[in-house]
Amino acid sequence: MPKTWVVVAHRGGARLFENKGPGKGLDLLREINHPEGRLKNREIDTDKPGRSYESHGAARHAYDKERESTTHVAEQFAKQLSGILDEGRNRQAYGRLVLVAEARFLGHLRSALSRETASMVSATIDKDLGGIESREMAKQLDGVMVV
Repeated sequence: MPKTWVVVAHRGGARLFENKGPGKGLDLLREINHPEGRLKNREIDTDKPGRSYESHGAARHAYDKERESTTHVAEQFAKQLSGILDEGRNRQAYGRLVLVAEARFLGHLRSALSRETASMVSATIDKDLGGIESREMAKQLDGVMVV
């Protein structure tokens, strides 16, 4: 039976677990802290948006940002995690992958995965389990896989 990697992620960090088969439980392989993910937009942005004049008249307005800074930070972290998962796939460290994250970050993570790594995803769980203790994680995954 192939090993399964379980990624429990959120903007502020991730934990990577390994399951070696039914009844073997989960072993914590790696914990990745991402403190930038806990920041709010106003803590990330140091400058106010630029200003411009209207094309007609003397009115001024601020430029709109294309996307929020917190979104950009989350996307960058998802790319970092994707790189770690690609490394594991290339080393054949796992045969299946389970992704656990809140909906928005799960979307960033799915988008960041390479096609090859995405094909190894056997299940996704749309929940923020970042605050769950490692020893309690198996109970949360009970409906998705035999731990």
